[in-house]
Amino acid sequence: MVLTLPISLFLCFKVVQEYERAVIFRLGRLRSGGARGPGVFFVLPCIDNYCKVDLRTVSFDVPPQEVLTRDSVTVSVDAVVYYRIRDPLNAVVQVANYSHSTRLLAATTLRNVLGTRNLSELLTEREAISHSMQVTLDEATDPWGVQVERVEIKDVSLPDSLQRSMAAEAEAAREARAKVIAAEGEMKSSRALKEASDIMCESPAALQLRYLQTLSSIAGEKNSTIVFPLPIELIGPLMNFTSSLGVQRTTAPVRPMAPPAAPPSTTTSTSSPLGDPSQQQSFE
Repeated sequence: MVLTLPISLFLCFKVVQEYERAVIFRLGRLRSGGARGPGVFFVLPCIDNYCKVDLRTVSFDVPPQEVLTRDSVTVSVDAVVYYRIRDPLNAVVQVANYSHSTRLLAATTLRNVLGTRNLSELLTEREAISHSMQVTLDEATDPWGVQVERVEIKDVSLPDSLQRSMAAEAEAAREARAKVIAAEGEMKSSRALKEASDIMCESPAALQLRYLQTLSSIAGEKNSTIVFPLPIELIGPLMNFTSSLGVQRTTAPVRPMAPPAAPPSTTTSTSSPLGDPSQQQSFE
């Protein structure tokens, strides 16, 4: 007895870490006082047995689940769950294996929650879906003394045909948006050009400055030929002069034409040519 006393004392005292708790059963019944720890606690050999429970946060991956969404699209989704033990007594007494049970419940909850969502919601509202799963899992595991702290959806795998169709739809939407932006830009530029032309029409000096700016930009380039625009003010008097000449030509009076000359007479005389003194002189 005396010889075995040190060994008995060594077996009677147990130590648990800061992040652990010990649930003690004496002759099959749960001891009062709750879980022991952290530190040293006393057990009776062959009478008491205990179970250590880790209170740290544990994470596990939910295997990829084939889910049929509400709009009849099959997707593969996997997630990660973070949980910890809130009540060590219930985690040992109320459920046989809280870790395995929590994993199975997470997989079924993932399928149930995603089955009530559309594909668009699944792609754009991951945070809301994760929060909904976290609340559902926390309510289901609360009697087990397990607290689900966080649920995150890791990946959503779509079929190849659906990915191609979504890519084509997105490309068409981008092209349409680009055309709308280009049309808006053309409209704004045309309005700016109209306002600039109105200002230049009101101020001829501004138009001349624009000519000079154009010439400077052309001269800055390495061109062999430079075209100088001729201001409209220089050719304005010439155009007015030519227009006045055209008006004078169209308004000049028209002289009346002379009547045509009478044709020579073709009548023949029956008198003899010798009877006419003038004709006789000509004959002489």
